Amino acid sequence: MHPSYLTEEHQIFRMALRKFLEKEAEPHYEQWETDRIIPRAFWKKLGEQGFLCPGLKEMYGGSEADWGFSVVINEELEKVGSGMVGIGLHSDIVVPYIASYGTEEQKKKWLPKCASGEMITAIAMTEPGAGSDLANIKTTAVLKDGHYLVNGEKTFITNGIHGDLIIIACKTDPNAVPKHKGISLLAIERDTPGFSRGRKLNKVGLHCQDTAELIFDDCKVPKENLIGEEGKGFAYLMEKLQQERLVVAISAQTASEDMLSETLEYVKSREAFGRPVSQFQNTQFKLAEMATEVKMGRVFLDQLIARHMAGQDIVTEVSMAKWRLTDTARKISMECMQLHGGYGYMEEYKIARRYRDIPVASIYAGTNEIMKKIIAKNLGL
Repeated sequence: MHPSYLTEEHQIFRMALRKFLEKEAEPHYEQWETDRIIPRAFWKKLGEQGFLCPGLKEMYGGSEADWGFSVVINEELEKVGSGMVGIGLHSDIVVPYIASYGTEEQKKKWLPKCASGEMITAIAMTEPGAGSDLANIKTTAVLKDGHYLVNGEKTFITNGIHGDLIIIACKTDPNAVPKHKGISLLAIERDTPGFSRGRKLNKVGLHCQDTAELIFDDCKVPKENLIGEEGKGFAYLMEKLQQERLVVAISAQTASEDMLSETLEYVKSREAFGRPVSQFQNTQFKLAEMATEVKMGRVFLDQLIARHMAGQDIVTEVSMAKWRLTDTARKISMECMQLHGGYGYMEEYKIARRYRDIPVASIYAGTNEIMKKIIAKNLGL
């Protein structure tokens, strides 16, 4: 049964996207993993087919599609592999800051290129000494002679190597009380003087997703690149985190469904002691438990997506989904690897890649411990 927020048009779109990915992504994914990056040419192909930023207005290169189309895109990309996460981040996490808070000039300048794949975006919040504690970031931006001079470092930045437009969280008022009132958002373009990239980080998983350190040394940013108003950056970030964490939950749920499907097929075909592994009671119980977790997760997630699309404030429930579904995916990756036996530890089996890719979802977009703090606070504790 299809969820209420998906129509026949969404399903037709899904089939077109799946056909595209079967041709343009799946045959090349292992090479991208080896190369530790997804080629820019693939981004441009996504843009040409309308698979980037579908919710943007037509005047900015989008299709003015409802968010259900973004859900479909994120699910189908996740089926290829978790290393595709930077594409969803571009379309559904970074670009919405410009679409929601940017000036008309900013929208006209950047959004069409974001939709075409010509411009890849990133968002830079995390620093070497500040992650979840965003109010304590050290990167500063001082306004002088019509430009902001930005100094500081960012790390763990998704799309950090490919990024042509980086939205950074920075302190425009380091003395603000409370601290978060001093945070603003600036958009920094690729060739801005004083902006450089550090290492492309060597991660345990998500190998084809480029993740990097970013360095700002008297980086000279035009004041016109301020996103929204000075001092409101923290509020903007909080407003958009609901969708960001929902995107992470969607990817985790899709990964769990994919691992369950792969493992069901494997245990039916693999024999031990003269019969299929699927006939052993332990296998059956493990898969029954996983199937139940996956089904319950999907039902919860689908109703959250529908409520998000209706414009409801569901921060508490999305925090629940983010921690629970990423935690479930991590557990399922371990159980499914075990059911694959020794083959599950071999790189040619997809479950091995899932096993190393999935754990970080419990960390990014706010750690699961932070999700529990949000839930507890909203319970009045």
